[in-house]
Amino acid sequence: MSAAYLRLVAAVARNGVIGHANRLPWRLPSDLQHFRRLTWGKPMVMGRRTFESIGRVLPGRISFVVTHRRSGWPAGVVAGELEPILARAAAEAARLGIGEVIIAGGAEIYAQTIGRAERLNITEVDLEVSGDAVFPAIDPAYWREEARSPPQRGQNDSAAFALVEYARRTTDD
Repeated sequence: MSAAYLRLVAAVARNGVIGHANRLPWRLPSDLQHFRRLTWGKPMVMGRRTFESIGRVLPGRISFVVTHRRSGWPAGVVAGELEPILARAAAEAARLGIGEVIIAGGAEIYAQTIGRAERLNITEVDLEVSGDAVFPAIDPAYWREEARSPPQRGQNDSAAFALVEYARRTTDD
């Protein structure tokens, strides 16, 4: 099996906001189901604040948390600095026979990993909201849109959204 690649998964408002005060600025249960399908059974890397905002280890996934704090984490969490965490998550993906590692936030982790990611799964939230966390710009010189769902809005969703998948451009593009 070849090395695992990075897939960034994020919900992003029209103005690039992904969070405010360590919370999502919307309620999208339909997108959370999509997130679960994308991430189930895969190693998932996130920053400390993102993990703390979730408040628990998500079932069916191994949580790799980027932090300087090494101890005091719940069972099922592997914690450390970015480079060792990425290496450990890739080793876990290889052990499981999975070709990818999920990057699940937050803004700093996305900014540090988008340059090496192969895929992006972006939920484009049809809102402009204020916030203190922003997703890095998706530069069309580096990213090609591969799939887009029509806008949707579930009964309990606070906004409409589209699911968009991007692939890193190659020299053949």
